[in-house]
Amino acid sequence: MGYAMIAFDGEDEEALARRMAARDRHLAVITEWAAAGRLAFGVPLFTPDWRSVGSLMILEVPDRAGLDAYLAAEPFAQGEVWQRVTVHPFRIAPLPYRPLPKPGEPTPTSRTHTITIAFDGTDAEALARRQAARTAHMDRVAPLAQAGQLTIGGAILDESGTRMIGSIAVTAHASDAAARAAWAEDPYVRDGVWKDVTYWGTRMAPLPYRPLPGAAA
Repeated sequence: MGYAMIAFDGEDEEALARRMAARDRHLAVITEWAAAGRLAFGVPLFTPDWRSVGSLMILEVPDRAGLDAYLAAEPFAQGEVWQRVTVHPFRIAPLPYRPLPKPGEPTPTSRTHTITIAFDGTDAEALARRQAARTAHMDRVAPLAQAGQLTIGGAILDESGTRMIGSIAVTAHASDAAARAAWAEDPYVRDGVWKDVTYWGTRMAPLPYRPLPGAAA
């Protein structure tokens, strides 16, 4: 188990300038953490008009001490770039993912992927709905990972780390509409598991990531 961090920049006129001023130091830190296997995945969040508004960081650390160590080292956290940060225990689904971009590969200049952040309902039947749909959902996403359509996905957990309360998935869709259409037939959507769903554009910078769970080494 690790942590998914969803962080949003400020909304003031200086927000982008603060991000750009800290960007090189941020890249140095996440490169080090990726090489050590402590950062499984990290990408920016973009609005549909290609405005950078935050970050998604998925950490593979065993406990809150590891999370705190990352925040202490992260220039975006220390330099007032991130103004609002939420952290959730997170478990990456072991699937046959394609390799993530490696150092030396070019960074795309436009949106290539969509981040889907989905929270389940909070009613008494929410967990039962997820459990009933889970096998069919996993059967559906496994070939998507193998084909490169699903880059990474997993379950958001409650604070105890035992109950699934949502999902995060990054897919090779260049628009919110394309991602929404692709998920429309998924059991988690069709059977009402996901109740609160947001979409963000992104692109992936090449970092020395370790293979994701389920991916070929």
